[in-house]
Amino acid sequence: MKHLYSIIKKPLFTEKGTIIKETENKLLVEVAMEANKIEIKNAFEKIFNVKVEKVATLKKPGKWKRYGRSIGKTPQRKKAVVTLRKGEKLDFIEGM
Repeated sequence: MKHLYSIIKKPLFTEKGTIIKETENKLLVEVAMEANKIEIKNAFEKIFNVKVEKVATLKKPGKWKRYGRSIGKTPQRKKAVVTLRKGEKLDFIEGM
């Protein structure tokens, strides 16, 4: 079993993420590339002590970037949209 804190990397504070957090009780987090939905759900429930209803994942491929003469690629990222059960609340900024 993987370590819980290696599965969930960090919360993503984006405009879309704050809108779905306020309206639909969903949280947007960056997770490890090799983590699956079941591992994300279990880690989220154990770390933050909340009940998770659903987890949706999506992969963002790396982009090609150019810095002068050299060309490089940004790393891939995997995001997860975690839906909390009705009545559950979690706020990363204010604490639990």
